[in-house]
Amino acid sequence: MYDFSIGVMLESFKLPIPEAIKKAKELGAEGIQVYATYGELSPHNLVGAKRKEFLDMVKSNGLVISALCGDLGKGFHDSAKNPELIEESKRILDLAKELETNIVTTHIGVVPSDPANERYQIMQEACFKLAQYADFLDAHFAIETGPEESAVLKKFLDGLHSTGVAVNMDPANLVMVTGDDPVQAVYNLKDYIVHTHAKDGRRNYYRAPEEVYGLVEAEMLASPSFTELPLGTGNVDFAAYLKALDEIGYHGFLTVEREVGDTPEKDIQTAVEFLQKLIFFINYIRKCKKRKEKKLFLKGDGLPRRSADWLAMTKPLTE
Repeated sequence: MYDFSIGVMLESFKLPIPEAIKKAKELGAEGIQVYATYGELSPHNLVGAKRKEFLDMVKSNGLVISALCGDLGKGFHDSAKNPELIEESKRILDLAKELETNIVTTHIGVVPSDPANERYQIMQEACFKLAQYADFLDAHFAIETGPEESAVLKKFLDGLHSTGVAVNMDPANLVMVTGDDPVQAVYNLKDYIVHTHAKDGRRNYYRAPEEVYGLVEAEMLASPSFTELPLGTGNVDFAAYLKALDEIGYHGFLTVEREVGDTPEKDIQTAVEFLQKLIFFINYIRKCKKRKEKKLFLKGDGLPRRSADWLAMTKPLTE
């Protein structure tokens, strides 16, 4: 049986924090992820009794905090800036532990494919220090997938000999930036996945990840190289993706993240329902097969991917 929890990136609602928390609960989420790099939830502003007050607000709505987002927006490729960024990241992880989560997601920059590259070595040195601190706290800094192919990231992580720096699996980033297969990425990174984002999209044309993530100056282009789309309408094969996560033993959060669009609440609601019904339907099929029942809604393993197809297919099962 698929056993995932569904969460929501709180900032995706574009609402004040108390309203967004209530909305997450109303839409059926079980947890939230929040940004802790700026504003009232940063470790410098959420101090003293405010931390308990925020946690109590979350708990009173029947939610948990799946992770904090600790992306400082600068990566760890600059040796001169890294000491300050590492210390700030540690403070965010301290905050996470007080808020009863042990995961801080982040972007570290684009990992070069060549370990001899100077940037590779600088980034790995920084991540080694982060991993040591996370191990001490029994926690994880989780690198978000996307800037590099999963095989490159796995090799980078293997060199740390720790899961203190782990993985936040974002399937859409892989599809939109590198064109990597999210399903294969799950198997490649199976030893490191501690959190996931539920996001969808498509790549319009190839653009070097260093350009996408602003590491090098690039010509302004007339159209974006990728498009983020509502969950279930892009190129992420969620049926196969969830199957892979289940097979590697991941049973944590699928956290809905919606970074674009004019109707965030509607998009988030659609995403939550899509995941709920997809999980329900696959578990239903498995149960029927286990009982050797022949009357299935689908023949064989042909499962639709698009949300509209899933919603139509699962409606008789949920009414």
